[in-house]
Amino acid sequence: MTVRWVDAVVIVIAVAVGVAAVIAGGADDSPGLQGLGLIVVIGSVALAVRRARRRRHGGHRPRD
Repeated sequence: MTVRWVDAVVIVIAVAVGVAAVIAGGADDSPGLQGLGLIVVIGSVALAVRRARRRRHGGHRPRD
């Protein structure tokens, strides 16, 4: 149970850092920082969705 809790906290922190990078990049007019922040946010959300789907299906899904 603690592993799920730690995973959720890490993902929330990563999304928060990504959003902060997008905001800081916008304030400084830095497209590179905004891009990196966006990559962090999208990657974190994708990882969270992947973990949730695997947890719901009980581990690795077999290939078709």
